[in-house]
Amino acid sequence: MNSPNNTTLEIDELNTWELRKRAQLINSLGGFKSVCLIGTQNKEHQTNLAIFNSVIHLGANPPLIGFIQRPDTAERHTLSNILETGYYTINHLNEQIYRQAHQTSARYPNEISEFDVTNLKPEYKNNFFAPFVAQSHVQIGVQFKERINIALNNTILMIGEIKMISFPNECLSSDGFLDIEKAQSITCSGLDSYHKTVRLSRLSYAKPDTTPHDID
Repeated sequence: MNSPNNTTLEIDELNTWELRKRAQLINSLGGFKSVCLIGTQNKEHQTNLAIFNSVIHLGANPPLIGFIQRPDTAERHTLSNILETGYYTINHLNEQIYRQAHQTSARYPNEISEFDVTNLKPEYKNNFFAPFVAQSHVQIGVQFKERINIALNNTILMIGEIKMISFPNECLSSDGFLDIEKAQSITCSGLDSYHKTVRLSRLSYAKPDTTPHDID
């Protein structure tokens, strides 16, 4: 039985909604998501910075990470730079830069760098080709490996291999766990809602007939 305080929508009714309202709802259904800035530059060293909320872990050995790129029916500077050079960076957002990061979703022409208009600082380290975001506390350098076109909606799964990482010393636990909350990384929901997090606990490895316990 449906609660009188709940809204239940069938797809036919949802399809009558205005496009942007429908997109907001569907984007909210997946729950909290990672939100990152992807930094690139082309061979002429024109930099680009764009916010993505679709970064996903794909495997640890080799260390693969992916993100979803919208259809390339329009000019996509992140996509074209990655395909041209093979390198990009993924940079966590924090409370100090999320407003600037959000602004990178605006459609700037290719000759305008989002680093410049948002006052986010490009940072180059260890001869890695693509720029990191200096104000980001968790930075990942990635080499492009595979493009998978998704025929259902013409989006693109971009897969890369992690080549370098940078994070605050105090955020790494002895068992390899990276405490991104201690690094002040934030999360998002929907298209435009940003959140800080509060950990409930870390739990031990789940085994049959064993109750998980808290990890200090």
